[in-house]
Formats: sequence, structure tokens, C-alpha cells
Amino acid sequence: MKIVSSLKTLKCRDRDCRIVRRRGRLYVINKKNPRFKARQG
Repeated sequence: MKIVSSLKTLKCRDRDCRIVRRRGRLYVINKKNPRFKARQG
């Protein structure tokens, strides 16, 4: 999992990416391609 300053760029890399808020942190998750996982904050 990457820790990045901008999640918007990672979200645009793949069509199945979703931005999710959990415990005050922002996550990018992707069920079909898990290598796009990322966290912010």
C-alpha cells in the first residue's frame, strides 16, 4: 500500500478505484487490481 499526498491521481489510474473514508483516513481500494491500494492521512 502506498501512502500518498494526492489520492485523486491514483483514483484516475484505474476505472475500478474507489475512495473510502475509514477512521478519519482516506483510502483508495480496488477489488480487481489490489496494487492500486493507497492511503492518505
